[in-house]
Amino acid sequence: MPLTDALPIAKLNQRIWHPNAVLLSLSLVMLAVIWLLNPVSVAPNRIVPGTSYHLLDAVGWFGALLISLLISALAALALLPTRANYRAMLALVIVMLLLMPFGLMVASHWLVDPELPQARLSIGAASWSLLFILLLCLVELRLRLGLSRLATTLLLSCVGVVWWLSASLWLQNMALVQEFQAREQQFWRATLQHIHLVSTAVGVSVVAGLLLAMLMRRYAKLQKIAFSLLNFLQTIPSIALFGLLLAPLAWVAANLPFLAKLGVSGIGTTPALIALIAYSLLPMVRNTYIALEEVSSDTLEAAKAMGMRSSQRFWQVRFPLALPVLLEGVRITTVQAIGLTAVAALIGAGGLGTFIFQGLGQAAMDMVLLGALPILLLALVVDAGLGALADALRPGGHE
Repeated sequence: MPLTDALPIAKLNQRIWHPNAVLLSLSLVMLAVIWLLNPVSVAPNRIVPGTSYHLLDAVGWFGALLISLLISALAALALLPTRANYRAMLALVIVMLLLMPFGLMVASHWLVDPELPQARLSIGAASWSLLFILLLCLVELRLRLGLSRLATTLLLSCVGVVWWLSASLWLQNMALVQEFQAREQQFWRATLQHIHLVSTAVGVSVVAGLLLAMLMRRYAKLQKIAFSLLNFLQTIPSIALFGLLLAPLAWVAANLPFLAKLGVSGIGTTPALIALIAYSLLPMVRNTYIALEEVSSDTLEAAKAMGMRSSQRFWQVRFPLALPVLLEGVRITTVQAIGLTAVAALIGAGGLGTFIFQGLGQAAMDMVLLGALPILLLALVVDAGLGALADALRPGGHE
């Protein structure tokens, strides 16, 4: 075959059809989930187990056909993954996320008996699975379209506002809403306690981590000792650490009255903060140390040649250049602390974990969700916010 004839064939081979396997697979899984699992369940009260309902029973033929067509359209667009189609798929994912609360409204209207004031609608396995898979689709689309974390956060915030308004205004029969309304003041108090514990622990670990990382850079022998100790602390399970702190702190409170007056005791906030700080130090120290070490030596030599003193080179050159990586350490530390603080409820420190353990004790999964969902939302918001800030501080202002 002449070379001139082979060139068009080579160009055709370069245009081989490459569907997006991730989005296509997720779309097929969503179709299976909505038809095989039940999206909602209805119980006459908080004690009696609920009855699960199929998609057709919950939203009727029209609703079932609509969601199936939207998912099928997502799968069809995934077969031809152009940039325009990725934008269309992003729009479809957002539309489905926005339609989910309206589907719950329809199910509540059809399935909940208005003559039973204690009747409640619970979100079923199909709805939770659909929400999780749609978020996975959003992650894939964010990577394909190159969306910043800030833009993704704004999109999810808009979806969250719609969900919140729907729950507040039209989903009064939903079990999660009823659990919130019955414990509204307790919920906000627990949320503030949770945020206070996390912010205090992270604040202390940031300052201690920065100081320790600077000392490790100055004294090489300290590096091995510090990392060994911090790694050892990470191997201790959180509940075990709380138990280990109980006896010595109780002794301190009994023998040092002035510390007892400050709130030091074997249970409560003090052991929770000590444990959270101990767990937060390793990621904070490691990221801070790496961030400070990775600053280019040429840049520092240029600053020295300009006449900057050692302290000026650190605070005006090394620290600003290391700040994006340092913020990644703060992000990891904060997200980890948000999750670990839930366990602190076991020792009376309060926080959103209180609802989780109360719900488990009462076999009330909606109460468990009342504590778990805000923790998840806090972690997502902090992760996106600090990640967006770190991206903005990097050279170029984005990833």
